[in-house]
Amino acid sequence: MRPLKIILYAGGWDVAPWREAFARHLPSATVLSWPTDARADYAAVWAPPLAMFAEQSDLRAVFSLGAGVDHLVPVMGALRGTAVVRIEDAGMADQMIEYALLAALMKHRRWSTYAAQQTARRWQRHDARPRADLVVGVMGLGVLGGAVARALADFGYTVRGWSRRARAVEGVRAFAGEGELAAFLAPCELLVDMLPLTPSTESLLDRRVLSLLPRGAALVNVARGKHLVEEDLVALLDEGHLEGATLDVFRHEPIADESPLWRHPRVTVTPHVAAISVPERCVAQVAEKIARLEAGLAVTGLVDLDAKY
Repeated sequence: MRPLKIILYAGGWDVAPWREAFARHLPSATVLSWPTDARADYAAVWAPPLAMFAEQSDLRAVFSLGAGVDHLVPVMGALRGTAVVRIEDAGMADQMIEYALLAALMKHRRWSTYAAQQTARRWQRHDARPRADLVVGVMGLGVLGGAVARALADFGYTVRGWSRRARAVEGVRAFAGEGELAAFLAPCELLVDMLPLTPSTESLLDRRVLSLLPRGAALVNVARGKHLVEEDLVALLDEGHLEGATLDVFRHEPIADESPLWRHPRVTVTPHVAAISVPERCVAQVAEKIARLEAGLAVTGLVDLDAKY
């Protein structure tokens, strides 16, 4: 493979592990940092500035260093004509599965009920419940969402999946489109959001949609904070329609000190840790895809710039 120049930009991240991973997987490549006068062949980025692409007009492909590509939306106009490629799994699916399974287990084993009983110093046992009795809904059946849905089904839960376009996942009853959303949500005691962030999914989880869940349901958001109308969630929790929420992503991160989500007794907050990019595995995937592109072969994970995912 010819000597390559790769420009690396990871806004807000420590780039050292990424540089080390590129040195292992593409030792002949020169890894540049922006700003630079050199012209790169490829870019590997997270939340890059628009000015970078004005200067880098010869890029053959741009790789997103995370599962989502919404961080590229502000610069997508400058990427027309350039292949944009997302990371597919690269160690994130296992983390998402662990997080979703933990939330499902807590719902299944009535953890919030026992926590409330502890506060009230009340000793009361509740009957054991078969796993299949818990209906879990997974919104978004892409690479990560599909993996989460399959894992929950394999563990014995009754799993339903919903996506914008029809998808088939083994062991999962699939629904698609706005017309099937209400039917999908109606029996879901636990809703796990795994959707991409697009104009059609922003603020999708509002009062109308969350009210379609049965009384006592719980929400898990590990996708994007802009999917959720946070004040609607808090209202439904306070009204007793929803039992709880486990939130890993938020409209504004970190959450403001005055946000009610910090102190709400039915909300669990984690700081965007459900699935953290693993530099070694991400770069290995990028290196493999660069090799394919250099050989004139197709790659998977191409982003539709119009759909924004």
